[in-house]
Amino acid sequence: MGNIYYKKMEMKFGLIKSKIEKVLAESYVKNTLKENLFVFDELVLKNKNIKKLFFIYDELSSNKKLNESTAKEFVNGMITLYENTVNKISKNQINDLKLWVDNIQCENEYKDIDNLFSNKIEDLENKILSKTNIIESLKQSPVIFEKIENVGLKDIVKVANKTVKEHLEKLDDKTKKELNEILFESEEKLKVKFEVLKETIQEKLEVLKEKENDNEVLGKINETLNKISNEKYSEINYIKLKDLSRNL
Repeated sequence: MGNIYYKKMEMKFGLIKSKIEKVLAESYVKNTLKENLFVFDELVLKNKNIKKLFFIYDELSSNKKLNESTAKEFVNGMITLYENTVNKISKNQINDLKLWVDNIQCENEYKDIDNLFSNKIEDLENKILSKTNIIESLKQSPVIFEKIENVGLKDIVKVANKTVKEHLEKLDDKTKKELNEILFESEEKLKVKFEVLKETIQEKLEVLKEKENDNEVLGKINETLNKISNEKYSEINYIKLKDLSRNL
């Protein structure tokens, strides 16, 4: 099923990754770092296959000062790793990522890599040009090169965790403490908070509903109320409800 899904939709994971990076960067200014790191941990770090895609895109976008033949072998190896990984990712997992960064506007910083992985016949010319660009980039700037056959799960975890670690190191002690309270809160307490949030949001929406005369807006409020009433607890749903409550 995964293979059929990706052939049909031609996922632009590079754009999703670009949006995620922008979300994390802007979190400092918007004071939403805790929530976004929590979601990043849930949707990326805890999903070994999406974590591998992050690793693949990071490696292919890095300058390594490889010679021509080694760069070509490296790219071919990464294509194989990508094909073995992407088929294990479900449509729902990608949709969760898209939902998280749906309102983010930014350039695709990994367009060449997306082109490289494209299966569309009409993209063949762009695919060849992008592969050449990637190979040229890999030939630039001295970086220690690890052969692809030596890349294991520990290396992938290290690369993925590095993103969060760099953000955490820049936080003050108070923010770190608040983040830990969210990340390491017991599931029982989060479930209770989740139910309280549901009730609070439902009450706010009912108040808005009473004051609203626009049928279109009323329809959206009723749709949201129905969705919330059927929402089951999960850490991601907890974050979504928290964000919704903050915006009401």
